[in-house]
Amino acid sequence: PAPAAPTIIDPNLPDICKLEFKVGKITKVWVHPTADKLYCEEIDVGEEEPRQIASGLRKHYTEEEMLGRRVLVVANLKAKKLVGFKSHGMVLCATAQKTNPDDETTETVEFVEPPESTPLGEIVTFDGLPPPAPFTPAQVEKKKVFQACMDGMKTDGDCVGMWNGHVFRTTMGVCKGRIVKGGDMR
Repeated sequence: PAPAAPTIIDPNLPDICKLEFKVGKITKVWVHPTADKLYCEEIDVGEEEPRQIASGLRKHYTEEEMLGRRVLVVANLKAKKLVGFKSHGMVLCATAQKTNPDDETTETVEFVEPPESTPLGEIVTFDGLPPPAPFTPAQVEKKKVFQACMDGMKTDGDCVGMWNGHVFRTTMGVCKGRIVKGGDMR
């Protein structure tokens, strides 16, 4: 048989459409045995096996608050070892920092969540942009696609996830946080 033709990538495709944000549900969570900031999670993103992902969320969520949560997973990042635990993606959160009168900075971190009824594994789209055509994890890393998108990823005044004004959307509605308005998404 003839070799498969290489996939032609649209050079004008917005960077955000090169990432793959999948709807997932945290089915298992435990404290990383040696890292005091990390949780280890198993997240069902509609694939054969749940993904194992490490998240630095211990000071923001309890294990009970994490378990069963619906989240957005950046699914086409290259797997990386975080303090010995191989993480296959990351959960998307919104963050906001406040400085009090004593010059102490506090940080609020929360999940950017899909609507409850969105099927697990559904890929997020972006209002006004072409359908995502995700790069491979190696391409995402080599071309620094996630880093290129970071400045544009924010929540709006209603906590809705956006990239340069384009709403993060599933077939069931917008993806949003609960309290972080105008926060960076990471």
